[in-house]
Amino acid sequence: MSRRTTVTITDVAREAGVALGSVSNAFNHPDKMRPETLKRIREAADRLGYAPNQSARMLAGGRNRLFGLILPNLDHGVSLQIANGVNAEARKHGYGLLIATAQTDEDVAHRYRDYFIGTQTAGILMQPPASTDWQPPVHPPRIPLAFLDIQCDVPGHFVAADNFALGELLARHAFKSGARRVAIIGKPSLNRLVLRVKGMKHAFTTESDCAFEVVEEGAWNSAHDGLDLGRQLAERPEDTRPDFIIALTDTLATGAISGVRAAGLRVPGDIRVAGCDGNPLAWTGPVPLTTIAPIGYELGRRGVRQLIAQIEEGPEDEPENHQELVRPFLLARASTGMNRSDDFADPDIDISGYL
Repeated sequence: MSRRTTVTITDVAREAGVALGSVSNAFNHPDKMRPETLKRIREAADRLGYAPNQSARMLAGGRNRLFGLILPNLDHGVSLQIANGVNAEARKHGYGLLIATAQTDEDVAHRYRDYFIGTQTAGILMQPPASTDWQPPVHPPRIPLAFLDIQCDVPGHFVAADNFALGELLARHAFKSGARRVAIIGKPSLNRLVLRVKGMKHAFTTESDCAFEVVEEGAWNSAHDGLDLGRQLAERPEDTRPDFIIALTDTLATGAISGVRAAGLRVPGDIRVAGCDGNPLAWTGPVPLTTIAPIGYELGRRGVRQLIAQIEEGPEDEPENHQELVRPFLLARASTGMNRSDDFADPDIDISGYL
């Protein structure tokens, strides 16, 4: 007897003893199925070797219940947090997730975007690469799209940390902890870093008589640069050296702690050190780092919500700017002589999911 090589949805329904509509729902709307029925259908499909024909579904005018997430890389804590937040929120709404990494190459990111459009994903989330001149596409695709970890004032959907408020928060922590001379270190080479410095300057000049200086040196992703700067600052004469260092990123801050200690001084006994971006991948070394609570998970969650809103409301007649800022809050640790958290969070944020 000849054996058919193509397994159909009818075969699965017969094998599982259910109606055709139940099999369709099992693959398209599993959240609407009773768990025992869904399990029986999936087991039947596995036995028969059946998989839905995505191409046929697309030709029929359907759309995948999948979101595409394009990240510049996966070697930074914020990107990992974003991926986890997107996945959790997407599953909550019955969507799956495909993740692509562009290795900080804008052309590769565009190719992935075109791929996701071609496969009829329900929406796309993008974290642009770190740069000073990034701009959203002039002609965005006619598909729900949101950008993460970026502030922008042109039409489109954007979710980012409130970096100005982040800078204010770190500055207040410095002068409230008794600092008299503060050094802010790092090249403000990215828009988010520029905003952090502006927030710090605003807090220092309007709320405190604490002296501060901005040392525009050190790449944002270089612990070695942080080490050199920390050592140089620590080796200044006692009456001119800072008693508090704020690094524009956690990577720089971790290096600065090592530099201060290499110069023979104590952290926090002689100089306190704080970071800025909540990057757990940079939290190494003997002194727990004061920084901002990791924010990427919340960026991912809110990005998915923006996609859901676009899907439910449809395209806008006149595109507008939808910028959502997530307010940061402080994780005060041993590097600034404290071990508590000052809660500035949105009450909807669950910090346990970040760490």
